[in-house]
Amino acid sequence: MDIKKKIDNAPDLAGVYLFKDTKGHIIYIGKAVSIRKRLKGHFAKYASGKEKALIDSTDDIDYMLTPDESTALLLEAALIRRYLPKYNVALRDDKSYPRLKLTVNEEYPRLFITRRLKDDGALYFGPYTNAKLLRKAVDFMRRVFALRTCKNISQKACLNFHMGQCIAPCIDPGKKDEYKKILQELILFLEGKRDELSDNLTRRMEDASESKDYELAAKVRDRIKALSLLTPGPGQQKTRPEALVENPRLDPVNQLEELRSILNLAKTPSIIEAFDVSNTYGKEAVGSMVCFKDARPDKNQYRRFQIKTVNLIDDYSMMREIVSRRYRYLLETGQRLPDLVIIDGGKGHLLAAKKEMQALELWQVPVISIAKGLDKIYVSRDREPIILGKFEAALYLVQRMRDEAHRFAISYHRLLRSRKTSASDLDGIEGIGPKRKTALIRHFGSLQRISAAAVDDLKGVETINEKEAKAIYNYFHK
Repeated sequence: MDIKKKIDNAPDLAGVYLFKDTKGHIIYIGKAVSIRKRLKGHFAKYASGKEKALIDSTDDIDYMLTPDESTALLLEAALIRRYLPKYNVALRDDKSYPRLKLTVNEEYPRLFITRRLKDDGALYFGPYTNAKLLRKAVDFMRRVFALRTCKNISQKACLNFHMGQCIAPCIDPGKKDEYKKILQELILFLEGKRDELSDNLTRRMEDASESKDYELAAKVRDRIKALSLLTPGPGQQKTRPEALVENPRLDPVNQLEELRSILNLAKTPSIIEAFDVSNTYGKEAVGSMVCFKDARPDKNQYRRFQIKTVNLIDDYSMMREIVSRRYRYLLETGQRLPDLVIIDGGKGHLLAAKKEMQALELWQVPVISIAKGLDKIYVSRDREPIILGKFEAALYLVQRMRDEAHRFAISYHRLLRSRKTSASDLDGIEGIGPKRKTALIRHFGSLQRISAAAVDDLKGVETINEKEAKAIYNYFHK
C-alpha cells in the first residue's frame, strides 16, 4: 500500500504515528487527536524546510491507537526515548519541557510534573511537549495506578483513599507489597512496555483469583480494562484501520448500535448526556454533566453545577436538582434534547432522575444508570438490571461516559475546595495580596499547580511580574 492510500485509510482517532525510512528505521514519532488529519497535514503540498526533509526520507508509516491525545502524549515520549528518531532530536535534548518525576527514593513514591532535573535518586520521564495534556494524563494515571499524592505521610486515610485513588499504605503497612507492584506497573506504562504490563496484570489477576482474593482481582481487572485500548509498540503489532473490526468495541458505530439494541431504543442515540454528583460530607457539593455526540466527547457542551437547594448529604436530591436545572434550561431555550441520559449511580439515583424528567413531561427521553465498578445498568423501577459483560462495545461506551462525568465532577469539587484553602496558603508570600491570590488560583486552579509552576508560567498570570513570580517560586522551593 502506498503512503497516500495509507493516509487516506488512517483512522480519525487519537494515537501515535511513526515515520520509517527505506530500511525500516523509525525517523520520526508524533502524536495526534486525529491520526488521519495530522498525517495529511504533514504531507501537505507546500511542506518546506525540515518538514520537507522528513517527508522525502519517509518510506512507510505505522501508527498506534490510544484512548485520547493525553495518553498519546505519554506513549509518544516513551517511544522517542526508546528509538531516538533522527527528526525528534530537538525534543530529546530540550531541557525546558515538563517531565514526570517518580520519587522512587521515597518509601511510598509519588508521581508529579516538574521542570527541574535533579540528581536525587528519583526517576524522570519525558520530556513532554504539552503541559496541559500532561496534566490530563497524570489525572488518568492517578485513577488507574493508585499512588499517593500527598507531600507528607498522613496518619489517617485521606480523600483519595475514600475515592479509590490511593490504597493508603501509610495507614496499612500490609499494603506495602501491593504498592510496590502498582509502582512497577506504572513504570512499565511510562516506558511504553504495554505487552509486558498486560502480561503482568493478567498474571496478577489470575493469582488473586486462585487465592480467592476477589477484591484485588476485581481491582486488577478494572486496571486492565482502563489500559486495554493502549496498543503495543512497533515491531510487536501493527495497528491497522481493520483493528476497529478486529476489536469492535473501539468502533463508535458498534457502540451506539449495540446500546440501541440492548435498550430497545426507537433510534440509534446520537447525543448522550451523563450526570454525576460529588461532595465531601455535604460540603462543596457539585454536579457535572458531560455530553457525547456520536460516541465522542463534545466538551463544548459539558456543564458544571454548584448545588443550591440541598444542604444535607443527599445524593438523590442533588441529582434531582442538576437534572431539573439542565432540562428546564433546554426546554426554556428551545434547544435539542438528548437521545439518552446516563446517571452515575444505582437504582435510587435513577429513580430520582426519572422523577424530575417526568415532572418536566420528558417521557420520551430514555434514562439509565450505571453503578461504579459494576457491569450492569438499571433501566426502570420494575426490571432487573441488564448485565453488560458480554456487550463489550456498549459497556465500554457507558463506562467511559460514567467515568468522564465522575472525573469532571471531582475536578470541579477539588477546584472549589482549593480556592478556599489556597488563598490562606499564599498569605506568607511577600507582595501577593488578595487580587493576585485570586488571579493565581483562577489561572492554575489549585495550590498544587501553583507550587509546581515554573517562573515563566507564573509570569503568564495577569498582575504577576517577574519579581513576584520569583518570590512565589522561591516560596515553594526553599
